[in-house]
Amino acid sequence: MSDALSPLRALRFEATIPEGLSASLLDWLLLEDSMTKRFEQYCSRVSVRIVREGFFDSRADIPEADLLPEAKRYWLREIMLCGDDEPWLLGRTIVPESTLEGPELALQQLGTTPLGRYLFNSSSLTRDFIEIGRNNEELWGRRSRLRLAGKPLVLTELFLPASPLYVEEK
Repeated sequence: MSDALSPLRALRFEATIPEGLSASLLDWLLLEDSMTKRFEQYCSRVSVRIVREGFFDSRADIPEADLLPEAKRYWLREIMLCGDDEPWLLGRTIVPESTLEGPELALQQLGTTPLGRYLFNSSSLTRDFIEIGRNNEELWGRRSRLRLAGKPLVLTELFLPASPLYVEEK
């Protein structure tokens, strides 16, 4: 596993929304729309740095696998989402191979295109849930199971210290 993503893997998710969170923080953490689009309001350019991408055969390597149907392989994409080249978010997308059929094959071809640009242009996108989490460094994150034409994927996001989420909190 990549060291760059260890803070994301350290997220601990809450069963319910934690008490005492500000309205601003909840607005970010429970955002139903594209995080890419939200970030674009705070910078000139949103870009993606790919950390790792490819298929994994073992569910043991994928902590989110229990949120997805059993599959022989899972597509994994780990990225840094940057605002004006400053890392703002670590993202991890897990997609069962069975989801990668038809138009959803494009999930393997995103390259440096933000996932949100692809997902939120689909009329068949639905979200099952958003879970809020925190890691040992007190950074906030969230995890969602999304569906494209009913086919699932899991997206986990960790907001890095330079993220506008924390700037608004100060």
